[in-house]
Amino acid sequence: MSIIFSQGSGVADSVFGKSQAPIKAMIESGVEAFQQFSAVDKVFSMDTTKNYAEKYTSETSLGDFADVGENGAYPKISMREGYSKVIEPTTWKSSFEVTQEMVEDAKIGKVRRRANIFTTSYNRTREKFAASLVSGGLENSVKFGGKTYSTTSADGVSLFNTAHPSITKKGMTQSNRFKGAFSTEMLDAVQEKMQAFTDDDGNLLNVAPDTIIIPNVGSLKRAVLAVVGSDLDPNTSSNALNFQCGLWNVIVWPYLPTAIGGKPYFLLMDSQFKDNYECLPWLDRVPLSVRSDIDMNTDANVIKGRARFGAGFNNWRCIAICGEGVEGTELSA
Repeated sequence: MSIIFSQGSGVADSVFGKSQAPIKAMIESGVEAFQQFSAVDKVFSMDTTKNYAEKYTSETSLGDFADVGENGAYPKISMREGYSKVIEPTTWKSSFEVTQEMVEDAKIGKVRRRANIFTTSYNRTREKFAASLVSGGLENSVKFGGKTYSTTSADGVSLFNTAHPSITKKGMTQSNRFKGAFSTEMLDAVQEKMQAFTDDDGNLLNVAPDTIIIPNVGSLKRAVLAVVGSDLDPNTSSNALNFQCGLWNVIVWPYLPTAIGGKPYFLLMDSQFKDNYECLPWLDRVPLSVRSDIDMNTDANVIKGRARFGAGFNNWRCIAICGEGVEGTELSA
């Protein structure tokens, strides 16, 4: 991606002033401001590294204590490593040029606006990449910017799958992919399924979904907020208590596709479990680094931005998807 500003392009007369420093400072502070509105850190488990890649894994549970009677021997119970996932950050770059004529006639207001365009481009890329990975979790991979990225979890199947395998119990599978239109009853059903998630040994986990993630669809937003924002059951006239009220943080993520299979959908996530078990790791290796150089052939000022980051899916148990157009496990609402 390259943006070139020149007098012939129709862009206004001046982009920046005497020094190369102001535009770099504005680009960097613009990134910081945008981060306040990003959904990436709310959906992914944010991490940093100084290595070329990081491996995320887990261990199976130890098992229960045994009644051995008086003077009984200690039973030997072992743990083993669970499924693992390697996340490798990749390099992302962009640049734009400012002609020498513009440099000579610079105005600070134009500098700020053009710098904001650059930072918006960087952060939009991160948001689109993150949303593309999540929505692509129905398959094993997704294409973004002409390249293919894995959307499998550590167990080797897609993030959202009806048959997540166990590494210790042959034939044992679990689903976090459900079919059904959003309603109070469907929210109850998916919540119940997530609360019943177990580890690979079949031990019940403390999964407690607290976040609803939806695309920017007006009818879906109204339906979700009606269910989670009312003290009373919105489906009855008997003033029954709505136990879902106050339990949820709702994230409207406009970078998600508005429909799957032509129908609205929603995701439930346990934000604490997600971070505690590094379920959806987002790995920042090098933050956005901006430098400004003079092209000796044209005298143009070249603003370059470079970053290294990557993301993927480790433990699927923190998240589930449900929609009328999703090919998944049928739930009775």
